[in-house]
Amino acid sequence: MGHTTFYRVRGAALGALGALWMVFAVGAAHGQTQALAETDRDAPRAGEPGQPGLAILTAKALICSLDGQQYQDNAVVLVKDGKIETVLPRSGAQIPADYEVVDVGTSWVMPGMIDLHSHVGGTFDINDAVYLANPGLRAKTAIIPGNRALSLALASGVTSILFIPGSATNVGGEGILMKTGPKRYERAIIRDPGSIKVAQWGNPERWAIGVGKTFENYTIREIFTRGRAYANRWRDHREGTGPKPLVDPQLEIFRHIFDLKVPASVHTQVYQVVLATITLLKGEMGIDVFIDHGEFHGFMTAELAQKMGVNAILGPRSVDMPSRGIIGWVGSNPERMEGIAAAYQSRGHQRIGFNTDAPVVPQEELAVQAAMAARHGFRDTALDTVRGLTIIPAVTVGIGDRLGSLERGKDADLLVITGHPADPRSHVEFALIDGRRLYDAAEVRRW
Repeated sequence: MGHTTFYRVRGAALGALGALWMVFAVGAAHGQTQALAETDRDAPRAGEPGQPGLAILTAKALICSLDGQQYQDNAVVLVKDGKIETVLPRSGAQIPADYEVVDVGTSWVMPGMIDLHSHVGGTFDINDAVYLANPGLRAKTAIIPGNRALSLALASGVTSILFIPGSATNVGGEGILMKTGPKRYERAIIRDPGSIKVAQWGNPERWAIGVGKTFENYTIREIFTRGRAYANRWRDHREGTGPKPLVDPQLEIFRHIFDLKVPASVHTQVYQVVLATITLLKGEMGIDVFIDHGEFHGFMTAELAQKMGVNAILGPRSVDMPSRGIIGWVGSNPERMEGIAAAYQSRGHQRIGFNTDAPVVPQEELAVQAAMAARHGFRDTALDTVRGLTIIPAVTVGIGDRLGSLERGKDADLLVITGHPADPRSHVEFALIDGRRLYDAAEVRRW
């Protein structure tokens, strides 16, 4: 079987398996697990839009602000109209008389977790490898709100994901930021578009008869150069200095990219490729970009990435394994197991988050990714693991003003959890999205 034919057949087989998986997943969402996600028949509760306020008394509130307070012991969290009002010390706190008070005892309250690399937002028909660059494809057309995978994610504390195309091509198309609990599309969407998916190496080389890193970088530079020219023509028209351009659906995303409203999420790994991500997309193109994956000695770029404002959202691999005589990955560590997040951190990178590449790692195991990082040397002295699950991914994709921390005015997407989220013994007791209690372990089972 020829090289090209093999990958086409394999791709068709994987696509069929993905479709079967989603049929099973959607079907299984009925019955016991259906209650894990929102139903419009639920009775209104305190904290929701239009309802009385909610006061949660907790042993510890993990605030997770980007630069300020990280936690408050013996706290009260006030929620009103689906938004966070404030976090206060319980001693002396004035709770309005009409607020419902819920005391969660020794459990903690924290922001909902955010995964910036997920493929379980809907069907798996999110790869189109006819062309090596497909910027006009849109993952939002595949969304199935509240599907079973998202329901399990919510039960484990993942309240938001970046649902993105696969990595079969250099530019896979538009991702979309969505919440895991709501069953209505309009309630689920956080921002559309959420990102542009770029795979700089590590799958696209299988396209057609096979391409190398140089050709892949050429393709990315060429399509982003065209996109920049398109965005500039629209900017000139908006400012009254040029005619109205013809709409090109393939290039529309670049208007958001070059206005710095939407970042590029880049599947990038191996030192030389991660370096190219930083220098080509951030340095040369001047767009917002973040490292996605970042394995196989990619951490050698950590100092430069920090300097240039390129955040690192790492996973699903947690370690670089010894490769001498075993695997043979170019650039990986031949001497010892290397904790990837710890390696970035030890080289000065301060904005590190975690992802699952779900379903590669199940979506409900996002917190385990942080636990694995800590197990392999990632320091958690300043709640770094929790920040990597919350505020760091939020600011990385430009939604830090809305999600990622327990701060005034942000969406009340929060969890009541029995302890530190990076401790595998902890579990979520209930979860709110926009103030709505969409998961409650006391009412339903996870399976």
